[in-house]
Amino acid sequence: MRIAVPNKGRLHEPTIDLLERAGLHLENGADRKLYADTVDPDVSVLFARAADIPEYVADGAADMGITGYDQVREARVDNVAELLDLEFGRCRLVLAAPEDGAIDGVDDLAGKTVATEFPNITRDFFADTGVEPDVVEVSGATELTPHVEMADAIVDITSTGTTLKMNRLAVVEEVLSSSVRLFAREDVLEEPKVREVRTALSSVKHAEGKRYLMMNVPEDRLEEVREVIPGLGGPTIMDIANGGEEKLAVHVVVDERDVFETITEVKKAGASGILVTEIERLVE
Repeated sequence: MRIAVPNKGRLHEPTIDLLERAGLHLENGADRKLYADTVDPDVSVLFARAADIPEYVADGAADMGITGYDQVREARVDNVAELLDLEFGRCRLVLAAPEDGAIDGVDDLAGKTVATEFPNITRDFFADTGVEPDVVEVSGATELTPHVEMADAIVDITSTGTTLKMNRLAVVEEVLSSSVRLFAREDVLEEPKVREVRTALSSVKHAEGKRYLMMNVPEDRLEEVREVIPGLGGPTIMDIANGGEEKLAVHVVVDERDVFETITEVKKAGASGILVTEIERLVE
């Protein structure tokens, strides 16, 4: 099973980190290589440009891919399916025009020129609106095109909006919201290894922002402790050997933002020996 991942850029390091945390450690590194093995002999990694990954998966060069949703939409591949939103690399594809110009809405672009690095997404967007501008593909510096009279507006990626503001461009409308996704070719969706990889990556995402609390609780105070624990599901309760005292070990997973208040409340309810640890993976 081969997974295609970004070979460079802002998505490369977070993707490699996610694979490592999921237990798919790269055996021979990721620098300046086309392929890398993982600790799983049945899983290897293919490094490619983020924009090429959907085609690599669709054409069979890889079975699974990790790249932005915008890249999948732009590639217009029809034989891949999304498996998981990996929730990083968030950005927006927006329609923008000069702040002091005459473009205030989508309708103002009828017969005008729109420059973009995402011509397919842009044409699909305008097809849905019924407006027909001339869509011109550019390979970079999209935000400059309105100022050199190459275009009346642009469709471009933005994360914070800073670059648009620096170039005196205002957002007219959002075209697409994107984040990094895991996807696979449709003919391998039922393969056991595909399900294993999805579960491994999903377990890392489920663990983010969670903490594991362990504590000792007198048996006669258990219900009071239960009432103040905001855990996922219910706590795990076990008997412990404690010198004849009737105490129980209570383990629970809680959101990180609830840890401070939870510790305060369970202590009031009689808990002691409270231990908080991070969670690497959480399989649901």
